[in-house]
Amino acid sequence: MTSTVAPPRSEEGLREGRRRGIPVHGKATPWLFLAPYLVLFLGFVIAPIVVGAWISLHRWDYTLPNKPFVGLENYTSLFDTGSIAAAQFWDAMEATAIFTVFSVPLLLTIPLAVALVMNMKFKGRTFFRAVYFAPYVLGVAVVAIMWRYLLDNNIGLVNYYLGLLGLPDDIPWLTSSPAVWVSLVGVTVWWTLGFNAVIYLAALQDIPGELYEAARVDGANRWQQFRNVTLPGLRPVLAFITTITIIASANMFGQSYLMTSGGPGRETRTAIYQIAETGLRNFQMGSAAAMSYVLTVALMLLSIVVFWIFRERKG
Repeated sequence: MTSTVAPPRSEEGLREGRRRGIPVHGKATPWLFLAPYLVLFLGFVIAPIVVGAWISLHRWDYTLPNKPFVGLENYTSLFDTGSIAAAQFWDAMEATAIFTVFSVPLLLTIPLAVALVMNMKFKGRTFFRAVYFAPYVLGVAVVAIMWRYLLDNNIGLVNYYLGLLGLPDDIPWLTSSPAVWVSLVGVTVWWTLGFNAVIYLAALQDIPGELYEAARVDGANRWQQFRNVTLPGLRPVLAFITTITIIASANMFGQSYLMTSGGPGRETRTAIYQIAETGLRNFQMGSAAAMSYVLTVALMLLSIVVFWIFRERKG
């Protein structure tokens, strides 16, 4: 058995390539193609990470000239049980956890059910695919303001139609718990399920049809085909969707800010809401940066757990 090894590119070979009209690129060419991405990555990812870490080590009030170095004080204050900043931050983290726990399972299962239906062959399925994805193209401000009026306790259409059906028509969707969580989770699921459904749909179409045919030959019913063929085929996509959905839910801000203003009280004030208020309204940028890094570490650990759960097991 013989193998061929490409000869090194000599000057004579390069001249011959140019003579024949074959494009010959230098060593810098790949870097030139990568340059736009690298510039954006350095400017909008690496630089903010470094600057944010630097700010978190200072008592940083951007309205004052002096920003003294305090080391890890901003971090330790978040774990001090007697600190006001700690109490507010962990209340916000609790609100974030509540929203994430209730929204993520729905955003994993409902889009999967939609994708399974949209993967079937029926008349008008392209139209229905567009209908399910359409809300996702709307901005958070449009979605939140629209639903704030629809869910209004006095003039909202939701309570109006509930009254027509003989159901309670005075539900305080945006001002009382637990109705406020139902509103925030429901609106978010309605708004974003199309994105997850499209990813699921693409993954379903990549599963070989021969696997389903073999399962049917072995006598597998629909549920057995789903459990033994569909779910294993979706494992990598499930890990990806679970991770991005958890991260997106943990970063929820616009719905709470525009629909409930963090109320009732501070119950729906999420971690991002608290970080924004601490840094931009109270001018405590050092503390806000420390909060953001604590949240980041928590999400990184949670992402590791998700990928560990969905890892491919051998044997």
